[in-house]
Amino acid sequence: MVRTGKLPPLSSIRAFEAAARLESFARAAQELGTTAASVSYHVRQLERQTGIHLFVRHPHKVALTATGAAIAREANGAFAAAQGRFLNAE
Repeated sequence: MVRTGKLPPLSSIRAFEAAARLESFARAAQELGTTAASVSYHVRQLERQTGIHLFVRHPHKVALTATGAAIAREANGAFAAAQGRFLNAE
């Protein structure tokens, strides 16, 4: 549930989706062409805005919470569908 009544920034959702799929802020950063600190920032902003704890952070890795895993499946499906639409539009 979004606390502010508006949708989270797409950049934060994208950072979350990549980090969840790759199970790493560093690998997500490589894929997105940014830094691990930036990915972490976007994920933390998403957690603050929604009030949902998405990851358990360990010193050298991250793990999705159960709620984070469910949201990650939805986000991954949405991005995959969008990518398919763009590829089929050409």
